[in-house]
Amino acid sequence: MSTRIIDLLAERKGENFRLHEHYLNPQMVKVLKTIGYDRVYTKAQGQYLYDQDGDKYLDLLSGFGVFAVGRNHPTVIDALQDVLNAQLPDLVQMDVSLLSGLLAEKLLATTPDRLDKLFFCNSGAEAVEAAIKFSRYATQRSDIVHCEHAFHGLTMGALSLNGEMIFRDGFGPLLPGCRAIPFNDLEALDAALRNRDVAAFIVEPIQGKGVNLPDDDYLPEAARLCARYGTLFVADEVQTGIGRTGRFWAIDHWNVEPDMLLTAKALSGGFIPVGAVAMKPAIMDKMFNRMDRAVVHGSTFAKNNMAMAAGLATLTVIEEEKLLDNAARQGEAILSALQSMVDRYEFFQQVRGKGLMIALEFGTPKSLSLKAAWNLLETANKGLFCQMVTIPLFSQHRILSQVAGHGMNVVKLLPPLVLTDKDREWLLRGFDHVIADCHKVPGSIWDLGKTLAGHALKAKK
Repeated sequence: MSTRIIDLLAERKGENFRLHEHYLNPQMVKVLKTIGYDRVYTKAQGQYLYDQDGDKYLDLLSGFGVFAVGRNHPTVIDALQDVLNAQLPDLVQMDVSLLSGLLAEKLLATTPDRLDKLFFCNSGAEAVEAAIKFSRYATQRSDIVHCEHAFHGLTMGALSLNGEMIFRDGFGPLLPGCRAIPFNDLEALDAALRNRDVAAFIVEPIQGKGVNLPDDDYLPEAARLCARYGTLFVADEVQTGIGRTGRFWAIDHWNVEPDMLLTAKALSGGFIPVGAVAMKPAIMDKMFNRMDRAVVHGSTFAKNNMAMAAGLATLTVIEEEKLLDNAARQGEAILSALQSMVDRYEFFQQVRGKGLMIALEFGTPKSLSLKAAWNLLETANKGLFCQMVTIPLFSQHRILSQVAGHGMNVVKLLPPLVLTDKDREWLLRGFDHVIADCHKVPGSIWDLGKTLAGHALKAKK
């Protein structure tokens, strides 16, 4: 067997699902086959995926937000090839690298004033873990407050801040001192902080699970409450940051200055995992307050040259291709067009979002025949209706999308920021057609619904 990757791909073409079923996660294979997502993709470019039959798909997931600049962007590829060709020293450890300094300089220039220090890691979950440690040490307090329905990662510390029980069940006891409060509830936050024992309030400016937006005064007032009680305000921008919402950071919509800001996903350019924690200097100075504490927190592969080059190239692409403006413009047009569908379709209850982070929420219709069909699915498994949207959207219109979270009837869109006008028309045409078909009872989509309900009921036994 050849050790060249290109030869291996040719020799073992099409074995994806067999290998994963045998060696990795067979339940994931079962899920993909059940919902008809078992395609073998052979090529990706920008916002498009191509399968082994040459069919083209519009990717509205972008790897859960990783591919903000699209897949296989040539500028990022060139940067990575430059690093490889230069044969640079890497991860010397008893050294400080130039590329990490350059990326820190460029990234911090995008953040609110007074965030002048940066800590690099490998992922969003690692950024959250770092924020927990930095917050506790800087404040000498132990408790962390987070929001219900939040998602901050799946490592043990990050999982302790996770607001969805399906991710937490069976993994306890989790990190002590982590308390959940309702999102968008200032009274609850005030009550949680007033004993002055909370190290940090860690919050997504827009919650990823469900795309829940705050009231206009929530984040500014939350920051004010944190300052009043000596709690660090930590903005988790792992998914919302780097242009996703039409501003560089989601907090920019509300002119909020956090004490720490977490990022990852899109910063990678889709190639080399990288995460970062931007913070006020006082926090860094307290954490690394003596020479013998210079290594009290770190990560072996953090600041590697490939990741740093990918980050630099990604920031360059976002700036040169004006992707913030494109995300804002395309998002506004999509939201407006989808809003007109809300007025036409009973199942379609609400559309919300900012930039290219968009949610379509479905709910109980008024018509008796439609209500009966809805109840059939809800009885089998809450949130099942959205599968009747995403599955035909994929199979009939070649649009890849996702349900926003467990037990919710919300479809979430996270397309690459390079989305074009033609892509927008493709997206809207597909949703319009599928949502219209959902209102035809009986119909082919409801045959799918009955099949899905059957699978759900069988799984409960």
